[in-house]
Amino acid sequence: MIASSLDMLEDSLIKKIEVMDLIEKENDRQTEVLKNSDEVDEQTFDDTVEKKGELVDQLLMLDEGFQSLFDRIKEELGDNKGQYKDQIARLQNLIHEVMDRSSSIEAHEHRNKKLAEQYFSATRQRLESNKKSSAVAFNYYQTMNNFKDIPPQFLDQKN
Repeated sequence: MIASSLDMLEDSLIKKIEVMDLIEKENDRQTEVLKNSDEVDEQTFDDTVEKKGELVDQLLMLDEGFQSLFDRIKEELGDNKGQYKDQIARLQNLIHEVMDRSSSIEAHEHRNKKLAEQYFSATRQRLESNKKSSAVAFNYYQTMNNFKDIPPQFLDQKN
């Protein structure tokens, strides 16, 4: 019972590492999209965000399953640690790998966040500049239209 449960825990961690690999690939893809803030493909950016959201949901499900299974066997495992020493060591190595990847993903997410903030800032500035240009052009247009309707101000009244 415990041996098969430990195998299931190991499989869960391996799947978690695979999902984390996919998240890292999406992070790399997102970095490439955001590198040049003048040529960002917004659809690709949205796709990466959506895909990462799905992958994070998978991670959460794997975490919940892992935790519930671990909680069920924790006491029995504690009493028989020596008997399952090899499996426990493999699990510990996998957990360390998960933690390392988690830290790496978090750092990459932080870098991508900065790139996204730069893109949004540059886009906001361009929009504000366009808005000001449009307002100036509209004011000029209105002023020019009003000049056409100005009645003559001075009339020569010689007979």
